[in-house]
Amino acid sequence: SITWLGHACFLIRLQGRTLLTDPYLTDRASPLPWFGPRRFAGPGLAPERLPPIDVLLLSHNHYDHLDLRTLARLPDTRRTTVVMPLGLSRYFDSSRFAAAVELDWLQHADVAGLAVTAVPAIHFSKRGLRDRNASLWCGFHLQAGERSVLFTGDTAYGPVFKQVAPSLPAPDLALVPIGAYDPRPLMQGSHCTPEEGVRIGRDFGARRLCGMHWGTIQLTDEPPFEPPERFQAAAEAAGYAREDAWRLAIG
Repeated sequence: SITWLGHACFLIRLQGRTLLTDPYLTDRASPLPWFGPRRFAGPGLAPERLPPIDVLLLSHNHYDHLDLRTLARLPDTRRTTVVMPLGLSRYFDSSRFAAAVELDWLQHADVAGLAVTAVPAIHFSKRGLRDRNASLWCGFHLQAGERSVLFTGDTAYGPVFKQVAPSLPAPDLALVPIGAYDPRPLMQGSHCTPEEGVRIGRDFGARRLCGMHWGTIQLTDEPPFEPPERFQAAAEAAGYAREDAWRLAIG
């Protein structure tokens, strides 16, 4: 099962395990609780109401993906393994968790009975004034038995996805970014358009798509509810049936 909690945060049940991706569940994507981009749609669940998490996936260090205030409020983290790209553990107290695993692109780890592979992303990292690209960024391919899920994290589009896709099982579901893309001259190097999000799913051979990174917080200039309409049209144009291109409601 997949539950969208807003932006890039999903609660996933896979092979009897509970996973959480990029939990930004507080009010602002900012180092300050009273300043910075503010979400206009509440989270599907407050951090305290989440079930115990077996695997926490963190794609990179931006404030709308690595939300330290949410991490501090997660319940029962003594059972949770955090999986993240290289260098990300410098930004939070990983000792609160059962284990912390850092992965390079295409590096693999077996976590809680799941095969987790870090997949490349076209993005960047920066959290302070002097740490640009000091940690890596990535997406994740999850495999459990015959089920697989792709979580792309934040990314632009490029040929790297078609290059690495043959090394991974085709996902049953690809969670792809479809928002925060305008103005293009500024965003094209780090964020997908809805059409490019569909291309990523197609490059990996995903059977179904789910749009994310929209409808929660206004980060860029496009109308906030334009992304799902363009995503739906692009998915159908790419050959996906309407019921295989998901535009979930938060929660």
